[in-house]
Amino acid sequence: MPRPIIHDGYEQREMTADEYAEWQALTTEVEAQAAATEQAAADKAAAAASGRTKLAALGLTDDEINALLGA
Repeated sequence: MPRPIIHDGYEQREMTADEYAEWQALTTEVEAQAAATEQAAADKAAAAASGRTKLAALGLTDDEINALLGA
């Protein structure tokens, strides 16, 4: 697979091996950060749902739960 083309001033050229390796490392890092962010959001949503379930199990109504949680 050919390496990506970059614009170097007025010239278009293929990335050097070092540039390509750096680009791949940065791409991998960004993908890992995106996955971590998605996981954190999923964890937060799961914790919120668990909290609502526990409050309902204590006998609170949906209105009372919303009032407590500011929803």
